[in-house]
Amino acid sequence: MSSINIVDTTLRDGEQAAGVVFNKEDKKCISILLDQVGVYEIEAGTPAMGSGECEALAEVLALNLTARVSTWNRANIKDIQASLDCGSRHLHISLPVSDIQIHYKLQKSRSWVIDKLQEAVIFARDAGASVTIGAEDASRADFNFLVEYAGLARELGAERLRFADTVGVLDPFKSYYIVQKLIIESGIDVEFHAHNDFAMAVANTLAGVKAGAQFASTTVLGLGERAGNCPLEMIINVFDQFMPQAVSVNHNGLGSLVSYVTSATAGVASTVFA
Repeated sequence: MSSINIVDTTLRDGEQAAGVVFNKEDKKCISILLDQVGVYEIEAGTPAMGSGECEALAEVLALNLTARVSTWNRANIKDIQASLDCGSRHLHISLPVSDIQIHYKLQKSRSWVIDKLQEAVIFARDAGASVTIGAEDASRADFNFLVEYAGLARELGAERLRFADTVGVLDPFKSYYIVQKLIIESGIDVEFHAHNDFAMAVANTLAGVKAGAQFASTTVLGLGERAGNCPLEMIINVFDQFMPQAVSVNHNGLGSLVSYVTSATAGVASTVFA
């Protein structure tokens, strides 16, 4: 097993937790602390949300961290241009891939999703940005369509696919099976992004990584919408126990990171796993 890279999205997905809002200083401090822990990538926000988000992102980018700093975007040119205008050159571009979300959330078709994926990735790549692709609600997607989507992303030059268990319906056994099969059939590197609706985000992330995912998506304290995401501090401890050579991080920095985020969220996250 090669080294596992941590992609932390506290500053984007974590802010979707009810009552959580990080100001610019919080975002800078959290980014510095994440960098000191040794995460591979910090997903710092969504520039399409407006000028405040762009200003915070610009200040994070100006820190010149060792960790890669990326932004989250819908698959449309306006979102992508907003990220580029803020100075971001590492873009995550996301689309729903399950029929239920394609139909009810987008009111579109599978062919529309494929067309938007191609348009968005080509635009971002032509602008000189690196691209990762999000597969929202991948756990409920038709598998053959998911493979088509992932294969096209790889052909277009995307670095990896974020497999998102958006509504938290997987168990570890299915997580392992579907991630392993997806990697084999699409040939793309996978990031596993778990939600904790059935309290299995950590177990599912471990299973996804054991199945071959090279990237683990996290938030500090498991912050996120509904029941939250996979907690950074807990999955690091789990990797230490079950895959001791998988992740190289600064464990001494975890305490300061968790303490800061706990204070910045004013007790919204009541459980600390570090």
